Formats: sequence, structure tokens, C-alpha cells
Amino acid sequence: MQHKIALEEHFASPDTIGDSQRFFTGDIWPQRRRQLLDLHEERIERMDACGIDYAILSLNAPAVQAITDTQQAIDVARRANDLLAEQVARRPDRFGAFAALPMQDPDAAARELVRTVSELGFKGALVNGFSQIGSVENATYCDLSQYWSFWGEVARLNVPFYLHPRNPLPSQQLAIEGHPWLMGPAWAFSAETGVHALRLIGSGLFDAYPSLQVILGHLGELVQNNIWRTSHWASASGKNPLGVRAKRPFIDYFRENFYVTTSGNFRTIAMRNAIDELGSDRVMFSSDYPFEAMEEASGWFDRAEINDNDRQKIGRDNARRLFRLS
Repeated sequence: MQHKIALEEHFASPDTIGDSQRFFTGDIWPQRRRQLLDLHEERIERMDACGIDYAILSLNAPAVQAITDTQQAIDVARRANDLLAEQVARRPDRFGAFAALPMQDPDAAARELVRTVSELGFKGALVNGFSQIGSVENATYCDLSQYWSFWGEVARLNVPFYLHPRNPLPSQQLAIEGHPWLMGPAWAFSAETGVHALRLIGSGLFDAYPSLQVILGHLGELVQNNIWRTSHWASASGKNPLGVRAKRPFIDYFRENFYVTTSGNFRTIAMRNAIDELGSDRVMFSSDYPFEAMEEASGWFDRAEINDNDRQKIGRDNARRLFRLS
């Protein structure tokens, strides 16, 4: 399929490039480093070869969310956003941008979101999970009450919020201890991010701001595979709704307030499950470059056994509608 739009495609700033090194062996890292820092050469050549017309770029992980000093987080986010804005301005026909946000300070995050969307033309925000505030052992999640005024600004601006993975804190990795292969994309990313997404639902956030739209990568970060069972037990009317503040069944919010992308999960059965659960209007193409290959993502998607109407929606039309692209 030609003219695809991708929206979990990463870059790095000089401040954050080191955060990605841990995910690669020494022989692979120099290539990935180059690809994270490059926007206009190899990246565009590969987009052209893969039929990707447009990509919404976002900062690598965990980046800003792992900075324990709040002022430093604010400064790094602003520098990254200004750098990305400069690069996107060179090729606005090929690139859009998600804002990096200093969620350590909800008011500062809201101001930075307003600045990037209203002044720099960004398409929304991408946040790498929980934020570490004041201590490396702190994990502060976005469902907490101090963030609700921030979510009000997201709703007012009418832009999507991409909830992107990061690993759980070391103190929360006891089940993984001795099995490092479970970290990162193999398992821990999706488990951690899925819990964060369910916290957003259970908090009642979408009752307060019903227009909010949250994007999950990797075909739903495990949420879609268990959403009926979670809804069956945890909803206000479920079998064990302890602490749930959401008024409606979890599955309703998942279908109305969430989109999923194909980033890094190139499995047709999983994509069909997402289509069946959410509808083809809420699934979007992405590759997760450079952590995954555009060629693998596009080759799989272009040949996936789905109907052509759904392929057009997922590959391009849904993103055009959600991000109001011309």
C-alpha cells in the first residue's frame, strides 16, 4: 500500500540519545544511534521505499520521564521539542511531531503542550509511561489527581495522547529477576503500559473528559487481549469493583477513548483481534522505527489478509481524521 501514515516513529536529542543504548548490543548500537539522530537522509529514503508518505515523530524512551529533577525535565523537554520543530519545519510534507512533556510538573507539562500545539503545530503528545519525581525509586502515574487539570488542557486542545512504554522500576521487577529477556519489548513494556492504561480508565478520567483520545502502540499493549475479562471483574457493575471510580464498563471506554497502532507487533491475527474489538476505525499503522524495521512493518501490513477498505483506513485514513491532516 502506498501513501501510508506512521505515528510511532522515534528520534533522539543529544540529551536523550544515551537512553536507547541499553536496548542494543555493542555491534548494533552505532547503527541505531545514527538512525535515531537522522531525520532527513536514510529515514526518508526508507519511507519512500516502504510507501510511507508521512510520519509523526516522537522522542525516544524513557527520556524526560526518567529525569528525577523537575527543572531539568522541563528544560530537556523544551530543548527536544524545539529541535524537533526545527527539523519538521524543513519537511512539513513528510513529518509531524508529538511533544515530549515534563510530567514531573503537571502545570509545566500543560504549558508545554499548549506551546507546542498552538505555536509549533505539534499533533499531540507522547509520554513514556510513569515519571520519576525526586527519586529513581519514585513512579508517578498519570491517573493521579494532580494530573487532572493537565488532562483538561489535552481535552481543550483536542489532541491525542500517546501512552508509550517503559520498563517497570527495578523494585517492581521481582517476577523478572534472573530472566532479563522478559524486560523491554519482549514482555515488560506491554505489561507496564497496559496497567497504566487501565489505571486511566479505572480512575474515572474519561467520565470527567469524555472526548479524550489515548493511543496505545503494539496493538494495545496486552489490554485488548484481556479487556473483556478486566471489564467483567473490575467495572463498577463487575464482580469485584474495589476502588473503581469509572461509572461505565471498562470495555466501553476502551472502545470509545482508545486507538491502537501496529507498531512493533506485525501479527495479522492480533490486528484482526483489534479490528474485532475496537473496529477498524480505531486501528492505525505504525512501524516503531528505528527499533523495528520499516521494511518488515510495511511488507507485513501491505500483504496482511484483511480487506482493502480496512487496509486503507488503518494505513492512512484513520490517522488523517484523528490528526486532522490535509
